[in-house]
Amino acid sequence: MNRPSGPNGSLVLSYLGLRKAVGIIGTALPFVLALGKILLEGPGIQSSISSYYHTGMRDVFVGSLCAIAVFLISYHGYERKDDIAGDLACVFALGVALFPTTPEINVTPRDKFVGALHLLSAASFFLTLAFFSLVLFRKTDPTKAPTRKKLQRNTIYTVCGYTILACIVLSVIAGLVSSDSPVQRLHPVFWLESVAVVAFGVSWLTKGEAILKDQRDQSNRPR
Repeated sequence: MNRPSGPNGSLVLSYLGLRKAVGIIGTALPFVLALGKILLEGPGIQSSISSYYHTGMRDVFVGSLCAIAVFLISYHGYERKDDIAGDLACVFALGVALFPTTPEINVTPRDKFVGALHLLSAASFFLTLAFFSLVLFRKTDPTKAPTRKKLQRNTIYTVCGYTILACIVLSVIAGLVSSDSPVQRLHPVFWLESVAVVAFGVSWLTKGEAILKDQRDQSNRPR
């Protein structure tokens, strides 16, 4: 496909690049954190993605979330609710980054309060990402019949959105399991969060046309 040119083409490319950047960072984050911690501090998986804040990978964790937040605040969709969702997701991502999760040792009352803010921010962030996948990304121009690839992309958005919601529910359940349980030795929250983050990344990569890209007229902005 020829590369779009002119102001409209630049706008299309900037939107696609923005979505791809969000998707790439989201998809890579859990793997980069886990591998980086192993290389820097030795083997072992943290109990959650957020727990990497308390390791040598703190800067990567915070920096990645801040980068995602910047991309989200810059995101503008087709309707006002797209912009509101992007702004809220930005605020929640910053909350996850700036309010660290409760440490596992030497916990103070302040740590518990900040940890509660972290959990609230994380839950809100994931719910907003699910809203992007299940509602905003599946919208179709009512004046045009959706293409076959658009329908396929909608299937990906649906799977990703419900995957995020399922991981949220299962993470809450896993968090209620006793710390002495053999289940906790498998670090279920980390893996569930990782699946949710990867689903978020795949959804945004798809929206950025890195997956199932449509051929389009140069004057048309992708839908």
